[in-house]
Amino acid sequence: MSAELPEPAAPPPTGSSDPASAPSRRAFIATGSAVGGVVVAGGVVGGTLLADAREASADDKVPSSRVSLTVNGTRRAVTVDNRTSLLDLLREHLGLTGSKKGCDAGACGACTVLVDGRRVNSCLTLAVRLEDAEVTTVEGLADGDRLHPLQQAFIDEDAFQCGYCTPGQIVSGVGCIEEGHTGSQEEIREWMSGNICRCGCYVKIVRAVEQTARRK
Repeated sequence: MSAELPEPAAPPPTGSSDPASAPSRRAFIATGSAVGGVVVAGGVVGGTLLADAREASADDKVPSSRVSLTVNGTRRAVTVDNRTSLLDLLREHLGLTGSKKGCDAGACGACTVLVDGRRVNSCLTLAVRLEDAEVTTVEGLADGDRLHPLQQAFIDEDAFQCGYCTPGQIVSGVGCIEEGHTGSQEEIREWMSGNICRCGCYVKIVRAVEQTARRK
């Protein structure tokens, strides 16, 4: 039986250098980290600071206006960015958080308020366009400790679950009653269709609006 010759060692991959002369993995990582740190410090961080400075400069040039309007019977004068919505004016500047920000696109009705007696989506209404307007939010419906009849009807009929849409539903219901669109449950549903209730309390909401309209 002939002796087996040892297999020749596999040649190094094409283009590779002698392992003894190649940098170690640890040295490569350390070098890469150092170079990356210099790039970040000199480029990204510097670019961020420059971008922040430009943004701050742009903010200084944003036009603002002073608007005077009556909110829940009280005259208010506020200076706001011209892009500010009525909803943000109420919530962020006046502390009236009853009007809710749901979709912020006029699709859910959670932000409904009355402007000069008419229902509007406050998220789509620019505050600067409401000079001398009269705004009524859900906070302005009650008479002191005495609830508005529709607010009481919502309690009596248990016309809510999570309650997030309830302020907009109530304000819209008040507008619906004042507009005279309560001749039937079908009419109420039609004229309240802009207010969405994800909990599905529509039957009880319609009943509360209907009963309040009858008592008026």
